[in-house]
Amino acid sequence: MTQDNRTADIANFVTHLECSKTGESLPAGTVHNLSPAGAPILVRYDLEAVAGQLTKEKLAGRPADLWRYRELLPVNSAANIVSLGEDMTPLITLDNSLGSNVIVKDEGRLPTGSFKARGLVMAVSMAKELGLKRLAMPTNGNAGAAMAAYARRAGMEAYVFCPDDTPEVNVREIALQGGKVWRVNGLINDCGKIVADGEAEMGWFNLSTLKEPYRIEGKKTMGLELVEQLGWELPDVIFYPTGGGTGLIGMWKAFDELEAIGFIGSKRPRMVAVQATGCAPIVDAWEKGLDHAPLWENAHTVAAGIRVPVAIGDFLILRAVRDSGGFAIAVEDEAIVAAQKRIGQEDGLLLCPEGAATAAAYLKALEDGLVSKTDRAVLFNCGNGLKYPMPAADAALDRHQPIDWSAIASA
Repeated sequence: MTQDNRTADIANFVTHLECSKTGESLPAGTVHNLSPAGAPILVRYDLEAVAGQLTKEKLAGRPADLWRYRELLPVNSAANIVSLGEDMTPLITLDNSLGSNVIVKDEGRLPTGSFKARGLVMAVSMAKELGLKRLAMPTNGNAGAAMAAYARRAGMEAYVFCPDDTPEVNVREIALQGGKVWRVNGLINDCGKIVADGEAEMGWFNLSTLKEPYRIEGKKTMGLELVEQLGWELPDVIFYPTGGGTGLIGMWKAFDELEAIGFIGSKRPRMVAVQATGCAPIVDAWEKGLDHAPLWENAHTVAAGIRVPVAIGDFLILRAVRDSGGFAIAVEDEAIVAAQKRIGQEDGLLLCPEGAATAAAYLKALEDGLVSKTDRAVLFNCGNGLKYPMPAADAALDRHQPIDWSAIASA
């Protein structure tokens, strides 16, 4: 019988934590938010030892879920793993709409219906390991839902603050899963200030994006999975919907770790940070050659998940984009909506707005000559499209009246 990855006796290889800005070494096994330099913290592993323990053959024999990569994950004791069933997400080619070289990694299949489950399952599991009892975060919707679900499963309190225009389904989801949720008359950075201001008074641990070390480790499993699913080959280009950028940073880290343990070579995909024209601080910084992205004023877009006016990991996002030979690109809301409709109607895949932004960005990049049709491109659909508002479909029939079949045929 195949052993459960979540309960198996698998060694932990974490050696220390490290400031992403200064390289300062910090002790593992203790509670951290940002580093002393005010920067995100990265988890470091004894990769030489991992290479001696983990083989591709051993990995292939494990169940296909996020926890198959335990040697490259931070949770020390299996007893602290908090899980809702984080299975591998599928790769789907867009044969009819964008061509067979364009692949969607559909993260909407994860628990709570978004890729936020990856980061939050790891952060909450580590919070359990470190003895934390009360968690708080700002959210545009999906991250708060994931945090509430995993926190309550672990018996922790969950406090969530979201912009007042957050989709109703997200707010109700958070509440139904036991989170204490408030709408705030502002954007996600305003909600983040409330969380930070409440730390001393409320005694909660701040799980904001990149303000603790472990959401990156959960999100990097997207990169680990992707490369394994492609037969240990890397795509030519990855289009990633970028708000806080945890996943882009995490995947870039994953590729380095896979090379260090001998699973891949030095080839890297071009990393593309995708934003909306109504909130494009990373694109602006990339175009200007900056290392940091100033606050974006009056942020707005239909893709709420990438409406992040300022990202604390901006320099890490920009570093990965530049080191990979990639680029940052912004797309109009109209293009996002059009791409969502095109892929839904031609390939039957329902993308969330943020996922549709990557499709719109691919089309724009193709038109601008930044990618070619021969490039193997991966787009990340970060959430289940069923969680978002959809266009009306109000055609109706009166069963008591004659049916006009020609009208139905031409509809």
